[in-house]
Amino acid sequence: LIMSLAMWKWTCLVSHLLLSTTVSPLGRQQPLHPKRPFITFTGDQAEGNFNHLVVDERTGHIYLGAVNRIYKLSSDLKVLVTHQTGPDEDNPKCYPPRIVQTCNEPLTPTNNINKMLLIDYKENRLIACGSLYQGICKLLRLDDLFKLGEPFHKKEHYLSGVNESGSVFGVIVSYSNMDDKLFIATAVDGKPEYFPTISSRKLTKNSEADGMFAYVFHDEFVASMIKIPSDTFTIIPDFDIYYIYGFSSGNFVYFLTLQPEMISPPGSTTKEQVYTSKLVRLCKEDTAFNSYVEVPIGCEKNGVEYRLLQAAYLSKAGAILARSLGVGPEDDILFTVFSKGQKRKMKSLDESALCIFVLKKINDRIKDRLQSCYRGEGTLDLAWLKVKDIPCSSALLTIDDNFCGLDMNAPLGVSSMVRGLPIFTEDGDRMTSVIAYVYKNHSLAFVGTKSGKLKK
Repeated sequence: LIMSLAMWKWTCLVSHLLLSTTVSPLGRQQPLHPKRPFITFTGDQAEGNFNHLVVDERTGHIYLGAVNRIYKLSSDLKVLVTHQTGPDEDNPKCYPPRIVQTCNEPLTPTNNINKMLLIDYKENRLIACGSLYQGICKLLRLDDLFKLGEPFHKKEHYLSGVNESGSVFGVIVSYSNMDDKLFIATAVDGKPEYFPTISSRKLTKNSEADGMFAYVFHDEFVASMIKIPSDTFTIIPDFDIYYIYGFSSGNFVYFLTLQPEMISPPGSTTKEQVYTSKLVRLCKEDTAFNSYVEVPIGCEKNGVEYRLLQAAYLSKAGAILARSLGVGPEDDILFTVFSKGQKRKMKSLDESALCIFVLKKINDRIKDRLQSCYRGEGTLDLAWLKVKDIPCSSALLTIDDNFCGLDMNAPLGVSSMVRGLPIFTEDGDRMTSVIAYVYKNHSLAFVGTKSGKLKK
């Protein structure tokens, strides 16, 4: 449960502790320890920011990804183990990294910024990916953070050259009778020839296996990846896809993104750059990535557009919310935070909205789009992938809820935006993070704000 970790600097207030409260019959929150201060943990201030946090749902242990450190904490924030990840001699222009091949660029002591932290429950290990050496990952034993493996010899071991902590998102797809998969989504920082923006990788049982992080499928023509064409950068020089959140549900893996595009404002003959929030969907079993579909999402209230995605969280509807939405209590609901407008990605406006989406309704919109495209209607509507409009091709086939694409009409974009239901707005203190869960049939959301406040 992560509440704006990038903004917290060196004092970490772990939001899951705030769930240790009771709710009175009247719905008022009753603190268990009204005079007890929040438990805090302060790291070594010489190092830098905390970047990511994951909680082991079985033990309550907390794993904290920081600059040059991975911490394992007890549930009351006592340090159990520390693992050092940097700094080390590096240069971002070294590709492959100098640990594989001699580099002519000057090497300097470089911090290792944690970019992704995932618990692999099946193999009892932590996947910790950093910014050193074009973005390689360590596999650490959960018990003592002992390094089980650190693949770095192959091209696919380098995930991204971006140094920002929010530049990579991973989703593990687990199987009972075979190796798991890791779907990786990452900003590429103008290096599409080196890094795919989305790919699926092998998570082998043996952390030192040669195939660890290899693409699930790769031959001369097809691979389990999506790459941004270099031509796209001639149209939008600073183009990149920023991944805000990811999850799996049913037969699909989803990523919520923010990406630039060029639009023509009404009455104008010139184009301007804006940012569009989009949901990306892929089939878990699609090794060729023919199932790639993206659909724009946003929110509107009282004529105000909220289009810049800040955070998201997947939860269940619960009986009471489900009844008002006309869905089942176990249906997946996306809680999302958007800031106002769609022009200022790096400096979002403080006006923000908490909105909810029914995942089934987004999937229904995607199915409608697939059906129309396979009837030969319209174009693929993904200018950033194909640079030019490519017409949809007609094919006689039945497209059901779990259709995973063919080697035609892919990748595909949905042109019309799916609008979320706004349930709360904040004008002065921008909302930056959200978690949600169901308690006694009620849906509860916790929202973190720019100034460090927590709203329930």
